[in-house]
Amino acid sequence: MKMQSHLGRARNLGASRNGVGPWWIQRLTSIALIPLSLWMIYSIIGLLGADYTAYQMWISNIGNATLASLFIVILFHHAQQGVCEVIHDYVHDKTKLYTGLILTKFLAAVLAVACLISIFKVAFGG
Repeated sequence: MKMQSHLGRARNLGASRNGVGPWWIQRLTSIALIPLSLWMIYSIIGLLGADYTAYQMWISNIGNATLASLFIVILFHHAQQGVCEVIHDYVHDKTKLYTGLILTKFLAAVLAVACLISIFKVAFGG
C-alpha cells in the first residue's frame, strides 16, 4: 500500500501529459489556416490553366511568397500535431509510441522544408 493521496496518483495520467499548451496551439493553427486556405484556394483557381511563367511571376511577388510559405509552415505543423495527438491516444507500446512520434515530426519537417525550397527556387528563379 502506497502512502500517496488520490490527487498524487492521478497526476500525469492524461494522454498528452503536457497540459493545455498543445491544445491551444492546435486551435490557433486551425484559426490561422482558415483565411490562409481560402487565400490559397482563390489563388490556385486564379492560376488554373496558367503556364510556368505566370506562376513564377505570381510566386515572385513577396506577398504571395510570404503567404504561401506561412501556409506551408502552419499546415504541416497543424497536421503533425494532430497526428501526434492521435498516436498519443491510440498507441500504448512505448517503443511504437516514440517511434511514431519521431517519424511523424521528421516527415512533417522534411516535407515542409521541401515545399519551402520549392517556393523559394521558383520565386527567385533558381
